[in-house]
Amino acid sequence: MADRLNGYRILILETREEAQFSKLLAEQGAEVVQCPMFTIHDAPDPAPVEAWIRRAIEKPLDDLVLMTGEGLRRIMKLARARGVDADLVAVLAKARKFTRGPKPGKALCEVGLEAQQTTEKPTTEGVIEMLGKLDLRGRRLGLQLYPDKDHSALTGALTAQGAAVDTVLPYAYDSRAADANIVAAIDDMAAGRIDALALTNLGQVRRLIEAAKAHGSEAKLRAGLERTLIASVGPAVSGELAAHGLRTDIAPAEDHYFMRPLISAMAAALAEKRPKVAG
Repeated sequence: MADRLNGYRILILETREEAQFSKLLAEQGAEVVQCPMFTIHDAPDPAPVEAWIRRAIEKPLDDLVLMTGEGLRRIMKLARARGVDADLVAVLAKARKFTRGPKPGKALCEVGLEAQQTTEKPTTEGVIEMLGKLDLRGRRLGLQLYPDKDHSALTGALTAQGAAVDTVLPYAYDSRAADANIVAAIDDMAAGRIDALALTNLGQVRRLIEAAKAHGSEAKLRAGLERTLIASVGPAVSGELAAHGLRTDIAPAEDHYFMRPLISAMAAALAEKRPKVAG
């Protein structure tokens, strides 16, 4: 079933998890147009991150939960700058390490460590499910967070299990720096250079519209979306589209709200509704 999307241009709005989506689309022959929606910077105030590192060294963690590979890399970058990276790695080697998907595991490998367990689903819910099977009573647990996400459900679940949770947020997103990417993507849709826009979370819808409004491109965005098939991974994204008066053209079958079923639905819809883009 390879090459089902050969010749089609698919626009994806990149957030942290879109690299895998891009790879899956490319494997099907799609020309993937990637639109980064933010740039990543170190935490604007390094003091809380440095304090977390020193606590981890002076009062070693029993458990470490990594939500992103980027998070560990930023922590290690600051630890190296402060000359305590070897000390940090030494204490983390003794802790149980859990990762949300494979990317944090790869970052652990870069410093000579490995995860004891990785979620089957790279989501917050997957982390809660994985850790919910463990006895965390009285354990000191380091939790690396990422920006623009409400983590209260996760921290609440871990605290309810008896863990002493010590959180760290080692980086920040700068969405304004990426606005030019979004405006260029809007121009591409308006010019008919995109066959389908693939959306995998509702934040992408909001960000797209906010950037269009900020740059006076809302009318052009809506005109571009009239020319472009809109693919939604599931009801949450479709609901957000509808809230802004936008339609959903393509969606996976009910209860199959994942990337691969979405790609299959896109291939079927594009073959039926759109000629392939030449060249």
